[in-house]
Amino acid sequence: MTSVLEGQVAFVTGAARGQGRAHAVALAEHGADIIALDICTSIDTVPYQLATRDDLDETIRLVEATGRKIAAFEADVRDYQAVADVVNTGLQQFGQIDIVVANAGVYSFGPLDSVDIELQRWRDIIDINLTGVFHTIKASVPSMVARGKGGSVILVSSTAGIRGLRSMADYTASKHGVVGLMRTFTNELGPHGIRVNSVHPTGVRTHMITNEELVQWYADNPSMAANVSANLLPVDLIEPEDVSEAVLFLASDASRYVTGLEMKVDAGFTERL
Repeated sequence: MTSVLEGQVAFVTGAARGQGRAHAVALAEHGADIIALDICTSIDTVPYQLATRDDLDETIRLVEATGRKIAAFEADVRDYQAVADVVNTGLQQFGQIDIVVANAGVYSFGPLDSVDIELQRWRDIIDINLTGVFHTIKASVPSMVARGKGGSVILVSSTAGIRGLRSMADYTASKHGVVGLMRTFTNELGPHGIRVNSVHPTGVRTHMITNEELVQWYADNPSMAANVSANLLPVDLIEPEDVSEAVLFLASDASRYVTGLEMKVDAGFTERL
């Protein structure tokens, strides 16, 4: 495996399973040490089970199997101080952060009309998917600026960050908000040599999409399936590793002059008429 990230350190949120685990392992396979966090507990307003400590331990095992080091912590991205503590502990261990992958996020589904979304669900989705991304940037980027070596910040959005999806105004608003953060920080961090980009996957084959609760919801509401899964290319769901390839590109020097990009890994979803 080519060590294009040799000597670098990546901070990955939502790393216990799914996309986050795939990103952490892929970055490690290409030479990076990893600082990782995940909440490792479920949330009442999220209608499927979130990752567990056992999941995070498996990420640790997979990263260490690559020969790289990992410092992994249980933390909630809604809690800025918890994120900052993870970053500070990681900096004490590794001395630097070169790559940030703000991946932690949850999915929402339920009422067919967004006006019926319960207020606590709205608050939790926005706090995790949007404020959590801001917390991740706020906690990690100052060390990158102070070090003066540039770096790459990758914000994981969604096709819902490009187009509206029925019945999930909270999720769609949060993912559009991530794009707003990307555009703002692109301008603010460019003079420091720090690139900021967003990644926009279509449906990815992770527990967020394949959980029994969502499968049953689509079975009960078949007209909603095309809302989130009608890709132009002949694939229903892409794999986490497909998104990791985009993350690797944006983390590496191959994209050294790429910033402010909304990078779609969407099998044509957002071009669908």
